[in-house]
Amino acid sequence: MKYLGIDPQKIKIGVFNFTCCEGCALALANKEETLVDFLDLLDVVTFREISSDRGEDYDIALVEGSISRDDEIERIKKIRAQAKVLVALGTCACYGGVNNLKNQFKIEEVVEIAYGKDKVETSKVRPLSDVVKVDLEIPGCPVSKAEVEKIVVDIVNQSEINFPEYPVCVECRRNMNTCVFDLGMICLGPITQAGCDAVCPNGGVGCLGCRGPAEDANYESFREILEENGFTMQEALERINFYNALPGMVIDES
Repeated sequence: MKYLGIDPQKIKIGVFNFTCCEGCALALANKEETLVDFLDLLDVVTFREISSDRGEDYDIALVEGSISRDDEIERIKKIRAQAKVLVALGTCACYGGVNNLKNQFKIEEVVEIAYGKDKVETSKVRPLSDVVKVDLEIPGCPVSKAEVEKIVVDIVNQSEINFPEYPVCVECRRNMNTCVFDLGMICLGPITQAGCDAVCPNGGVGCLGCRGPAEDANYESFREILEENGFTMQEALERINFYNALPGMVIDES
């Protein structure tokens, strides 16, 4: 769009995928009612889910997925060198995500179980920030398209970017949900950053903590909530480790 007859300069953007299901990229591409307006702000150089075009001249790199192979290390470093702003897109990119479950086992055993005698190049799963400098992290599994759109617009307009400081419980109460603990299930909502509109509790299931820790997350209070509802920390371990997104929640298994 022109304003006063002047063409605004479009920011060049590339969307890249590493070890992931590409669900975050698809979340951006699937919401057609806002996609055209969103893309109108940008010059999309690379975005596999919506275009066969490939280019390396981009300002912003939205990068989905974790790092799990040596060739991915080389590729992410190349993307980092080109991008003025590198955004970790989704929980896998920010924390390792579901892929991080592999790190709980010996890599050789995982490969043998999954692939038999076939040789597969793989290594320990790492978030992007373990390999390159990340300018911004947008968590979620998948990400919220509305949140990503707002953040990209803020980057384009050089506006301040803010994430909710409160936990998922605030959104859950606002949506007038029955507390998942009252339904007899464990929920990580009390210690997880909001911004998803409590999508999992809305569906009657407990939060898995994919958005990472809330600002000043009170882990001791969370332990008390577990105990009050008849759960132990060991029972919460599976959920806490699922995304590897709650580093402050250390569990002693001894």
